[in-house]
Amino acid sequence: MRIKIGKANDNDYVVNNPYVSRHHAQLSREPGGCLLLEDLDSANGTFVNEIQIMKKRITPTDTVRLGGAFILNISEVLKSRNDYSNEFAALKVIYDTYIEQKIKIQSSNQFKTRLFQSLPFALPGVIGVVFGFMGKGSSTLLGISLFVAVCAPTMGIYLGAKQSAKIPRQLQDLANQFKIDYVCPKCGTFLGELPWESLANKKQCPSCKAKWVIDE
Repeated sequence: MRIKIGKANDNDYVVNNPYVSRHHAQLSREPGGCLLLEDLDSANGTFVNEIQIMKKRITPTDTVRLGGAFILNISEVLKSRNDYSNEFAALKVIYDTYIEQKIKIQSSNQFKTRLFQSLPFALPGVIGVVFGFMGKGSSTLLGISLFVAVCAPTMGIYLGAKQSAKIPRQLQDLANQFKIDYVCPKCGTFLGELPWESLANKKQCPSCKAKWVIDE
C-alpha cells in the first residue's frame, strides 16, 4: 500500500496548502504492518515530532508536519484508502476483556450462590454441637438451636436466589456496553460475538467494505 501526498490532484491524498509541495510525501505500509513515511524531495520539508526526516517509520500517534504549518492526520490519510486496520486491531482488547468479564461474573456469582445455599444447612449442626457442650440441656439454648435450624436454611435459599437473580442483570449490562464498543470502526455496525480472530480472517467489513486487515 502506497499513498502519495501533496498539492497536485493526481495524489492519493490531496493537501490544499501553499507550503505543501505538489508531490510532497509518500506513506506506505511495510510487510509486518509498519508505516513508513518518505519525503519526496519537497521544498519545505517533512517533519515527524518536529524533527525533519527523509524516511522514517511512524505510528498514527506521531505528529507529522508538512512544510511550515500543515499537520498531517495519519489516521485520515489511511482512511482515504479505506484502511481501518489500526482501529480494527484495537477491537481485540475489547473482545478479550468482554469474554474475561463474562466468565468472571458467571463464576463469581455461581460460587456465592452455592455458598449461600449450602452454608446455612451446615450451620445448625455446628450450633447444635456448640450449644450441646455449653448449655447442657438448657431449654433456652435448645430453643435457639431449633430456631436457627429452621430459619438458617430458609435464609440461605433466599440469599442464594437473590444472588442468582443478579447474574442476568450483570450480564445484560456487560452485553449492552459490548454492543456499543465492538463495532466496525467505519460504519458502526455491531460485529456480534464472533471472536476477533474470526473477523480478522474476513479482512473487511461485510457492510461497508472497510479494510480491517491489509495484505502485505
